[in-house]
Amino acid sequence: MAGMTDEPKPFFTRQRWLTLAALAVIVPFGFGMKFYRGPGDAWVNHSLGGAAYEIFWCLAALFCLPRAAPARIALGVFLATCALEFLQLWHPPFLETLRANFLARTVLGSTFSWSDFPYYALGSLLGWKLLGWLGPATKKDPEES
Repeated sequence: MAGMTDEPKPFFTRQRWLTLAALAVIVPFGFGMKFYRGPGDAWVNHSLGGAAYEIFWCLAALFCLPRAAPARIALGVFLATCALEFLQLWHPPFLETLRANFLARTVLGSTFSWSDFPYYALGSLLGWKLLGWLGPATKKDPEES
């Protein structure tokens, strides 16, 4: 067939490189929000950090699923993190053991709060916009020509 090649597409496309670069920014930024001390530190540590958390997961999902629609990724991340928020109402011993670890507590959370949901929505919205800017893998990538 004309135009068809057997050459495999590279794993690290322009989109994946840009996604890695964005992850390299959001990860230290998000952890920095957890350790910030200054005006409004409780708000930054516990609420605004939820937006960075959503953006991180949107970027991680895009890296793993480069052809997925940004809106689907953002919605999936929002729903998953809302489920994790409700999971914080449950305190069985195995989850409490996990939550004793900083990284696991960062992912799972430890205290349910209705006020986290608007920040999850904000982060998912910003993540959706960022994923759109990074470009869908379904568009012809100049490196793949």
